[in-house]
Amino acid sequence: MKTPPLSLYVHLPWCVRKCPYCDFNSHTAGEAAPKRRYIDALRHDLAQERERACDRPLQSIFLGGGTPSLFSPGEIAELLQAIREQFPVVPDAEVTMEANPGTVEFGSPAGYRKAGVTRLSVGAQSFDDSMLRSLGRIHSSDDIARAISAAREGGFDNFNIDLMHGLPAQTPEMALADLNAAIGLEPAHISWYQLTIEPNTVFHARPPSNLPDDELAFEIQEAGRALLSQHGFEQYEVSAYARDGKRCRHNMNYWTFGDYLAVGAGAHGKISHQGRVVRYQKPPNPLQYMTSLETGVPGKPEPVLAPDDLVFEFMLNALRLNDGFSESLFEGRTGLSAGVLMQATGNARRRGLIERAASGTWRPTELGGRFLNDLQSEFVP
Repeated sequence: MKTPPLSLYVHLPWCVRKCPYCDFNSHTAGEAAPKRRYIDALRHDLAQERERACDRPLQSIFLGGGTPSLFSPGEIAELLQAIREQFPVVPDAEVTMEANPGTVEFGSPAGYRKAGVTRLSVGAQSFDDSMLRSLGRIHSSDDIARAISAAREGGFDNFNIDLMHGLPAQTPEMALADLNAAIGLEPAHISWYQLTIEPNTVFHARPPSNLPDDELAFEIQEAGRALLSQHGFEQYEVSAYARDGKRCRHNMNYWTFGDYLAVGAGAHGKISHQGRVVRYQKPPNPLQYMTSLETGVPGKPEPVLAPDDLVFEFMLNALRLNDGFSESLFEGRTGLSAGVLMQATGNARRRGLIERAASGTWRPTELGGRFLNDLQSEFVP
């Protein structure tokens, strides 16, 4: 097993309001959030994570949430400085921060840039104000344009726009209008993904009416792919489109089964060490998380992934990539042989869901790409 690249994920868990479709570990607090106490807890957490890194440099840092832009540029600067005090960071590291475009959720972009953030990911979701209301968002389409303009003026030339499709009563024309609006803001990257109804969300308890059926959702998806391609956005992952070589390096590390440290409430980590792969998670409740670090309460046991779990988790990530993956990557990241891969893919090959090129590259077939969940389920232990 080869030592993979190392990234760091930091979870900042608070939002002004919880969206009805959101199943992330986010909590309503806004400005009432105990941010000072939380940053102190993150400092303790970073010091503990240092041992896992074994002096490996961080290739990327991702500040996710929640709504990280509820934290001020000064607080983000303090956090990034604390990270650099604990870990070596490569000179050209990608440092992404998620931000919402609403006035009360978006600090000074110039301040975040000065703090050390190199890439913004802006949660637009739609440019249709009626759709934004149905999604429970508190910003408007005008807020999105203002946020992107401010980001550009603040020194950001690398930013992503998050956009959803398959929204209640959404037609293909409406979805393409959203995409055209996003393209018009000239981002380096667009994440375009279908609304899914997840357990433990308001939408799961009270599903919205008039969601597009599977055929209409597929029509929207194909039309959107063609439009993005026409404007120079290369699809390199199920929901990720990039221009000018601006693929998200942090997410690419996930999808190629790299290693990542986890800091913050509910954050998940994965570390390869001495031929083993270990998964771990921090307490999801922010109060419990902060208290555990303040009192030194030990975390839960960290399971070592068994071979079947390694195959499943590798496939869950790598099969999302349009380029597929090489057998050498599978062997290097899992420590398993190409023979194990050949055996594990047997049924998926017979069903026509996955194929192997003569070069040893594996990727979903056209059928497997359309029914990716079915393909990934083939590898459930």
